[in-house]
Amino acid sequence: MRVLLVEDEPTAAQVLAKGLREQAYAVDVASDGETAIFLVGTTDYDAVILDVMLPVKDGMAVCRTIRASGSSVPILMVTARDAVEARIEGLDCGADDYLVKPFDFGELLARLRALIRRGGHPMLPERLSVGSLVLDTRSRRLWVRNREVLLTAKEYALLEYLVRRAGDVVGRADIAEHVWDEHYDPLSNVVDVYVQRLRRKLDRPGSESLIRTRRGEGYQLELTRDSR
Repeated sequence: MRVLLVEDEPTAAQVLAKGLREQAYAVDVASDGETAIFLVGTTDYDAVILDVMLPVKDGMAVCRTIRASGSSVPILMVTARDAVEARIEGLDCGADDYLVKPFDFGELLARLRALIRRGGHPMLPERLSVGSLVLDTRSRRLWVRNREVLLTAKEYALLEYLVRRAGDVVGRADIAEHVWDEHYDPLSNVVDVYVQRLRRKLDRPGSESLIRTRRGEGYQLELTRDSR
């Protein structure tokens, strides 16, 4: 899942971005409101973590502008202002949730997971199942045919996106936009490399792959496959 972190304090932004990446999120960082508005308008994010106190345009104005543009991207507003009036203002301007500093990183992760689950219609559960695959989005653990399979952070991120889009043919550009950040090189074959890594971990020797290649289109995680 790809998120936009909008935070003007460099140390806080660096620490949060590092923590999120360790949790398999692809993270872009904006340090001011105008940049945040531009990035939301040009990138399909799964969620936005938005600080209120920002230069150029504050978080409230950013949130209103994003909603006025018609975007429904989930927004988690973060601020040191803990007054009830401030929380009401944040929610009224279009934020989906509100987190007061200082906060526990685990709580931020839980709220972010909840927002991303609600981003699907209907609301997705924490544990996703497709055929013989069971993926726990809270613990980031995977079971295949009742056997736990260990994944790297990027392998997990790719598989979670494919599971959430199970049955759909997903293009490489779409995968890159949600699983990699702004540093992704569109000329590289990194998506194909990671798909091959997943296949080696998911598939049994001699069996058809759970992740199908659709020539000229992309990849598809089969809904009906249940290899045992």
